[in-house]
Amino acid sequence: METIDTLDAKAGATKGRPREFDLDDALAAALRLFWTKGYEGTSLTDLTEAMGITRPSLYAAFGNKEALFRKALDLYEEEKLAYTRVALDQPTARGVAERFLRGGLANQTCADEPRGCLGVISAVACGAEAESIRAEVIARRRSSHRALVERFARAKAEGDLPAHVDPEGLTSYLIALMQGMAVQAGSGASCDDLSRLVDTSLAIWPSA
Repeated sequence: METIDTLDAKAGATKGRPREFDLDDALAAALRLFWTKGYEGTSLTDLTEAMGITRPSLYAAFGNKEALFRKALDLYEEEKLAYTRVALDQPTARGVAERFLRGGLANQTCADEPRGCLGVISAVACGAEAESIRAEVIARRRSSHRALVERFARAKAEGDLPAHVDPEGLTSYLIALMQGMAVQAGSGASCDDLSRLVDTSLAIWPSA
């Protein structure tokens, strides 16, 4: 078990025994809170209570709130967005789109997790404090966008997509659809409702 010992006295707090906690558990708790309330809506008090640690321990282990969010976003991408990497490996463009959309749907409506998408929640943050976070989320999204464009461009070159299809436009459509699903999921839309949206989108997918 990965742990960290932090002396409260080192940060100017009350002297006592070193505080020991599991880094992975604490980060998972922070991720769940950010995912539920967004970056701006999550306070340091919220974080320390959810993570079961003191502020000095949080600072010593993760840095400030912004640094903690970036680590939580890394965990989110590694664990919750793994379906995007699987999608890109599908043999057809339609298969890529279906795996991408259904993976996103499962992630956004999972009964054991907060609803919606952490990236969408944070990208719409508008306060001055959250500007760097918003820029970070957008930058990461561009990376996923490029990967999809390249995959659809390859599909077009291989004849798997019609010659008139624009890979850039197709990618933008797919991501906009995913973002819309995330907003609806966060607003309480059911999995069945969003699943029908995915079915409709796949029914009109351009075929070679």
